[in-house]
Amino acid sequence: MTLIYGHRGAKGEAPENTLASFQRCLEHGVSRCELDLHLSRDGELMVIHDPTLKRTTGLRGKVVEHDAAELVKYDARKGGPGWVRPCPIPRLAELFEQCPFEHWQLEVKSASKVRSARTVLAIAELAERFGLRERITITSSSREVLKAARELTPQLQVGLVAEYAWLDPLKVAAHYDCHLLALNWTLCTPERLLKAQKQGLHVSVWTVNEAALMRRLADFGADSIITDFPELAVQTLRS
Repeated sequence: MTLIYGHRGAKGEAPENTLASFQRCLEHGVSRCELDLHLSRDGELMVIHDPTLKRTTGLRGKVVEHDAAELVKYDARKGGPGWVRPCPIPRLAELFEQCPFEHWQLEVKSASKVRSARTVLAIAELAERFGLRERITITSSSREVLKAARELTPQLQVGLVAEYAWLDPLKVAAHYDCHLLALNWTLCTPERLLKAQKQGLHVSVWTVNEAALMRRLADFGADSIITDFPELAVQTLRS
């Protein structure tokens, strides 16, 4: 059966990468999620997609220019589905405490060598603290992040995020000893999917928001899909 991951929680149904969004995902019976991480100025893992605050909070500045205690006070409802209550930017630790997901795809955006190292080590520390080592995959399209994860946190699984085909994603995944391939749906042909699975990769296809495409990818044999609409995915794939 093709598994379902909520994209930034339930991005199409609640403000992305907020506690409300991840809780909505769980309410639909979807127990796997994908989210995005940036470090705060004081080194805490914050759940937010962009390196800047503008799109989701309306505020100026970069995530890294603010301490975690400041970031958790910022309302991240802007630009998403209508939501009555404020939705603060969460710490990753808060989600680990409150959201019992079976598996987490933690995407780390492009970063310098030093910042990549700090980020993957911070993930590993939280994974140990919450006993989640077997339920986490660090994913990225950044070579620096993948290299840091392989060298510094070999106890955690790693996944390549592939959006373009100008470099063979299967060769890149093999080079970094990846366990998972997060593949843009436009790149997911039956041939590439089968080849990836023969290589031992779990293929997670993103971002899949239409029922017909969900069914098609399931028919192809995709291991999982990542969707903004987990409720639709449950209705489509589990009916």
